[in-house]
Amino acid sequence: MKQEVAVYLCLLMEKRCEVTSRVPVIYYVTSSRNKIAEMADFLAKHAEIVVKCVDLPEYQGEPDDVAKQKCLTAAQIFQPVIVEDTCLCFNALAGLPGPYVKWFLKAIGPEGLYKLLDGWEDKSAYALCTYAYKDASSSEVRLIQGKVAGTIVQPRGESNFGWDACFQPDGLDRTFAELSSEEKRAVSHRACALQKLSHFLQHLHKPAV
Repeated sequence: MKQEVAVYLCLLMEKRCEVTSRVPVIYYVTSSRNKIAEMADFLAKHAEIVVKCVDLPEYQGEPDDVAKQKCLTAAQIFQPVIVEDTCLCFNALAGLPGPYVKWFLKAIGPEGLYKLLDGWEDKSAYALCTYAYKDASSSEVRLIQGKVAGTIVQPRGESNFGWDACFQPDGLDRTFAELSSEEKRAVSHRACALQKLSHFLQHLHKPAV
């Protein structure tokens, strides 16, 4: 009887290992701890996310090019890998500050971002989140993006995400900073991109029938 139980437990453990092994490990390279929990929640069904807190170089160029360059740099160390890049783009300024919004924030803060548009009637903007993915199967970097249109307003609310206080998404009368975590997760550019990324990984690693 004891031997039968031991055999059963061994088979059960092997089965668990087999199931676990089907979930791919993907490295997520980021310098922001604020982003980790949401990423893990969205992708837990499709991948084991291993976080690597690394400061990648700040490249210059269009948003797609910046995301690709960051991913290629990270892929020299980790694969498969995902990196994230977020932009805040003012239509009146031809897309600026774009991928440089982090540095604008450090220099002038949310109030300064709002005042950048003092001379323009057009206060429209869009928030763009780009996930760049690369694995060893291809030299190609694949981009998954989420985009939300909105308006730049005088800062309202408090948030750990720098420019949330001055961005009001279309269709709402509150800024990102005034939304609860659940409300923001339902409408944000990042949540949109994560949903697309989850779908992408689901099909990428779908076992053959």
